[in-house]
Amino acid sequence: MLVASLSGDYPVRVGSGVRALLSETMAGAAPSGRCALITDDNVDALWGREVAGSLTAGGIDVVAASFPAGEAHKTRETWTALTDVLMESGLGRDSCVVSLGGGVVGDVAGFVAATFLRGVPFIQVPTTTLAMIDASVGGKTGVDHPAGKNLVGAFHAPVAVLADPDFLGTLEAGVRAEGFAEAIKHGVILDTGYADWLAAHAVSLLADDPERVERAVRRSVEIKAAVVSADEFEAGRRQILNLGHTVGHAVELSSGYTLPHGHAVAVGLVAEARIGEALGVTARGTAEEVRRLVRAFGLPDFDAGLLRPGHLTGLMARDKKTRSGVVHIVRLLEVGRVGEGDGTTIPVPDEDLVRIMKGWS
Repeated sequence: MLVASLSGDYPVRVGSGVRALLSETMAGAAPSGRCALITDDNVDALWGREVAGSLTAGGIDVVAASFPAGEAHKTRETWTALTDVLMESGLGRDSCVVSLGGGVVGDVAGFVAATFLRGVPFIQVPTTTLAMIDASVGGKTGVDHPAGKNLVGAFHAPVAVLADPDFLGTLEAGVRAEGFAEAIKHGVILDTGYADWLAAHAVSLLADDPERVERAVRRSVEIKAAVVSADEFEAGRRQILNLGHTVGHAVELSSGYTLPHGHAVAVGLVAEARIGEALGVTARGTAEEVRRLVRAFGLPDFDAGLLRPGHLTGLMARDKKTRSGVVHIVRLLEVGRVGEGDGTTIPVPDEDLVRIMKGWS
């Protein structure tokens, strides 16, 4: 499928074995035949040699660079170190960056590509459910800042995404489950039938059933691609993809990034549905329905960070989605339906957030 972008529409290829298309894709992106392969230590140990070898066999000169795995290393310091590797290797604007890994790797590698020599092409090769289902599509790149998550970054669309579910076989069930928090989000905002299908097949999806996993990846990519194609730079409609992330990012930051991103999103989905119900904009019972969906995947529906509403609200106020100092959350009407146009999000003053969340358990 194609995702529309002002810098050029790009394909998202989903299916077993599509990573074999990497050398062919690279050849079109880098006239010099040179690329930087960026990954983290964990993925490098599993797949780095294979992917680098396939590129080399295809006549590509590979500069390999990796960094320690985890959100704690999604920093400006990591961006600097990786950029230095590219500079020292003499890569030019006729080269490209290949991102091999999960959401953190994709964000960091994409930001390196967006800023190196004022921008070089990059290819996303996601290796986790979270990255395949959500993070690799849409062109958001960046690193975290001590004040909050993803506060330093750029929109930089990839030239291609190669989502090969065969990579997922090495993931533990808990890590695999994280990605389905984003899939649940896609269903909750736009497709009730998809949300129900996910819950009904949670066991087989967590067991890495190839046919169903590929179906989930395809449907999530279809939903996200349609949204970002219509609003690449998050000026309006794309904001619906932030459901669960305003609270989720704050909870994640509050934990010192010890809470996995997928868990934080699951907590945020339920919390924002509860906030919407309390404000009278979300149909009663929606939060319980969302809770049912996340529990089907063994994901948390609550976190101790929510017990400190004043502290959490302060963290939410630093979020990049805050406008004029006021937190905005997605206007969730019911499962499968969100607000549109000027009603895509709703402002929620700090005092209302604290009042609503006080006493939660």
